[in-house]
Amino acid sequence: MQDKRHGSRYIISFPIRVKWRDDAGKEVVQDGLTENVGPEGTLVYLPRSLPSVGSKVQLTVTENPEDEVSVTASVIRLERNAAHPQAALQLEAGVRLWKKKVWEAAGAVIAAETPDETDDW
Repeated sequence: MQDKRHGSRYIISFPIRVKWRDDAGKEVVQDGLTENVGPEGTLVYLPRSLPSVGSKVQLTVTENPEDEVSVTASVIRLERNAAHPQAALQLEAGVRLWKKKVWEAAGAVIAAETPDETDDW
């Protein structure tokens, strides 16, 4: 499988809300966390249920309630681990906003971190 990523991924947990329609057409809304953030996609943890591969979702990063970031994404892969279900999302709309307000912000948070003295970095 060829890796099609376009830039660094940052391992960071931002709170998110994902909306999609299930196979019966019913709207599903679920809160979760990002596992990692890239410039054009993200891996998210959704504790209760996962959308189908190929489906479109509305992804909102709720880290800053006064300035939430909402984008449209497609589900490209699922990790059906019962203890930690995840969905890999590829952005389709809102990429420029995502890069500026989520991906670059994640990079700044990671860059500002300092290791604990007890950590073996």
